[in-house]
Order: sequence, then C-alpha cells, then structure tokens
Amino acid sequence: MRQVVLARSLTSRPCAADFTLIESAMPEVRAGELLLRVVYLSLDPYVGSILRGRHMGEAPPEPGNVIPGRGLGQVLVSKAPGYSAGDYVLAETGWRDHAVVKADCVRRVGTGIAPLSAYLGAAGMPGLTAYAGLHHLAKIRGGENVLISSAAGAVGGTAGQIAKILGASRVIGLAGSDKKCSLTVQNYGFDDCINYRTPDWQDKLRAAFPQGIDVYFDNVGGELLMAALTNLAHYGRIVLCGLASQYHAEERPAGPNPGLYIAKRAQLFGLVVYDFEKEQDAYSEMAGEWIRQRQLVVMEDRVDGLENAPHHFEKLMRGENLGKAIVVVGPEAQ
Repeated sequence: MRQVVLARSLTSRPCAADFTLIESAMPEVRAGELLLRVVYLSLDPYVGSILRGRHMGEAPPEPGNVIPGRGLGQVLVSKAPGYSAGDYVLAETGWRDHAVVKADCVRRVGTGIAPLSAYLGAAGMPGLTAYAGLHHLAKIRGGENVLISSAAGAVGGTAGQIAKILGASRVIGLAGSDKKCSLTVQNYGFDDCINYRTPDWQDKLRAAFPQGIDVYFDNVGGELLMAALTNLAHYGRIVLCGLASQYHAEERPAGPNPGLYIAKRAQLFGLVVYDFEKEQDAYSEMAGEWIRQRQLVVMEDRVDGLENAPHHFEKLMRGENLGKAIVVVGPEAQ
C-alpha cells in the first residue's frame, strides 16, 4: 500500500517538498470494517489549514502521519453487514491508494452520476456547502443579484450555478485571473466575472451592481469582503464560508469596519458545512438530477497518480486550480 505522509512540520504555505510517498503494509481488516481501493482523492483548501493547526481547533498532524483527505473508493473486502465487494463509498481515506475504514463512517454512493468523482465536488461536500449557504442561510429569492468570490473554485463555481437554479437574476463572480473569469462565464454560466487583480476591479464591481448586492457568498475575506460590503444593498446578506486571504498569512489582518454592517442593515451568516451533513444524501440526489439535466456543470482539475498529489496540492494552495482538484488514484472499474 502506498500513502503520502507529512515530511516536516509546517510553518508556511504547504509545498510539494513537505510530503513524502512511502510504502506500507496493508492493514488487517477487522469486523465492521471495509478494505477500499481508492479511486479518486479529493484535494481541498481546508487541508492546508489542518496541516498548520488552523482548522476548527484541530491539532496539526505530526511528521510521518498520513495526510488527511476524503476519497471515493471501491470495496475490495467487506467484514461489515450491508456492504459487498464492488460497492462504491465515500470515506476519510487519507492520501492512500488503499484504506481500511469503519463501515459506520462511510457513505454509499450510486453509479448514476458521471463522473463518479462528482461525489467529491459538485454533488458532494463542496456542492452541499454552496447549497446550504444559499438556500438555508441566505435564503436566496428570485430576481436577486448575487456575488460569488473564488468563482472558479469547487465551492464558488457550484455556488454560482446553484444561485441561478434557485432563481437569482444576476450572478457575478470574482476570480484572480482572466482565465478563471472566462471559465466562470463560459462553463459555469455566470453573467460576468471580475478579475480582482486588475487596477480598476472595484470600479467594475460598483458598476455591475447599481442597485447593490443582495447576496454575497464569501470564500476569501479581506479586501474582497470589504468591497462587497461597501456595495451591499440594504438588508443584503453575506455568507461567510472561507477565508482564503488568511490561510497562509502569518498574522490575522484587521477586519472590515463594523459600522458598515449597521449602515447596510446587513445580515451575516457563518457557514460550517458539517451542520448540514445529514442532508448530504438528499443534496447529492438533487445535484445528480441537475447534472443529468445539464443545469449543473462539473469542472475538475485532475492529475493521474497518487505520487502526483503533492504537486497538485501545491498548485491548489497557490490558487492555480481551475475547478475541483482531484487525484485519479485508480480506474473506476476493476
């Protein structure tokens, strides 16, 4: 069994040299457990925070520990009732090509969605994150104007599409390059996208929302949050999902002026997707139907081989991914 472990403790943004690929003995499968052949591995920004001890109070892993991560795997051996060889499940596999997991900690998935890796993206936790923020928290209404940051990412790209499905009149994205902006418009169907690295991006943002922003789905924080807040419509809502601007900062930056929250009569919602985990199956079924009807586009940034996970993760940490970052560990069918 191959697995990727932490090579050294981290004090800055993770890079490929921080990881090592090693060979390990296959663990024994005990009662109530499953042996999985990992097919797809999800690479997610929050893992970078985990590795530095910045994720919801979790202690960082020690050097030599396997890197955490969600995977989609096929059951090879089952010692748990209700599961058979050949079943596909989602589990916390870590960065491995095989994993032994407790059956009561996995989620079975069907084969009705193509590709199956969508269960790690638009039909999985990133998609649920987008849906929960827009539907449950912001309670988006028909005809509203919506702004999404990190619009080319797994959560942001899905959020923009779901906003449209839920009736938004206009959806504008914020992204860090012209290439990413083209992706959001041409592939995800955003009405427009603004490159926040251009000098006049705040003027373009103001012009894009003459009546103000009704809902802002924030994945970044910092300057982008401040600009959105400044252009928020009265009684506008902000969903605080991610803090990409702070993930690798040595010090926490000062926050927005609270007076603006008052002046805008703003409503702010902190989004933690784990609060909505019980809805994952229902959401995946709904998202699967959207994918089949081509209302929800699946965009992935793939790399083949577990050995390439460290470099692909470094790319994600630099914000260079286009779509959901996925490592193809093995073939879907065997």
